[in-house]
Amino acid sequence: MTERFIPPHGGYEKLLSFQKARIVYDGTVNFCSRFVNKRDRTYDQMVQAARSGKQNIIEGSQASGTSKETEIKLTNVARASLEELLEDYRDFLRVRNASLWEKSSREAMFVRRLGSRKDTTYESYRTYFETRPSDVVANILVCLIHQTNYLLDKQLRQLEEAFVKEGGLRERMTHARLTE
Repeated sequence: MTERFIPPHGGYEKLLSFQKARIVYDGTVNFCSRFVNKRDRTYDQMVQAARSGKQNIIEGSQASGTSKETEIKLTNVARASLEELLEDYRDFLRVRNASLWEKSSREAMFVRRLGSRKDTTYESYRTYFETRPSDVVANILVCLIHQTNYLLDKQLRQLEEAFVKEGGLRERMTHARLTE
């Protein structure tokens, strides 16, 4: 029997980038409902950017079996959506004269350590998201978006390397046909 040319795909729930993007989405929904007026356009834009970050990872993962190009494009759309959301949080802090934590600040290091634990979920942050003031929650989400973006950048580099090395669907189809 010929080897299958459509490889296993999906499995996005195992991707750390997806797990972090899910926390960012849930945290953003909570943030917006606590601190942004629902009638403000920013509310919908922030929630939609967070959702797009998460959903495009899912869609790219599902498309990966038949289109590496689509997987790469959608992973990049997820990255771009989270970058847009990051700027929304920076804007939120700036227009309120609140400080953005330095990367090496005690608070940012705490969030980074918390995020590096195995099996981190929204529950790991719930107390902070639901009880801290807006500037603290915004800064926590900034840290989480940076972590997610780092993972997506790494994922994009790996996808690029895999494509160059293994090709895409057409190459696999041709190989399977020639083998048969």
